[in-house]
Amino acid sequence: MRDADLRVLIVDQNLMRASILEEGLCEAGYRDVIVVRDMQNLLRRIADEAPDVILIDLENPNRDVLEQMFQVSRIVQRPVAMFVDRSDASMIEAAIDAGVGTYVVDGLRKERVKAIVDTTISRFNAFNRLRDELASTRQQLEDRKLIDRARGILMKERSCSEEEAYNLMRKAAMSENMRIAEVAQSIITAARLLK
Repeated sequence: MRDADLRVLIVDQNLMRASILEEGLCEAGYRDVIVVRDMQNLLRRIADEAPDVILIDLENPNRDVLEQMFQVSRIVQRPVAMFVDRSDASMIEAAIDAGVGTYVVDGLRKERVKAIVDTTISRFNAFNRLRDELASTRQQLEDRKLIDRARGILMKERSCSEEEAYNLMRKAAMSENMRIAEVAQSIITAARLLK
């Protein structure tokens, strides 16, 4: 998606600070920029606007405001950049844990907005790829465990070798148009019922 096509949502109660971000985005070529100044029903507003990127600008955030913004970041699953005037290590850690891709302390300048948005999107995409890889790896490990258990059951019940048991599951998976792990789960379930 081109920058001009991205829908960017700015969350900022301060009119002057929001206009700095908005101006920087417009100068960088972003055409679809929405500014939200009211924090009431923020999640609903974000859902209604369906932005591609969210920029949150907080002047001097207290813990409650930060926690609300971190909650937004966790729920919306979008690239999020957060601008704050001051911070400490625990705030930064909490922001990153909440999914904030870029946490900028005392760095609100319109010339930097494009680079910050690009970095935020890149980090979000990299994080999603890692999360997907982790989920895939976990699924493969779970599948491997199921297949090994089912193979053991078949070897015991059919008095066959590991290779023969695996080939039986593979053949059943192909004929039933299923994954081998699904066939393995069926074998395990059937074995439990027959005990």
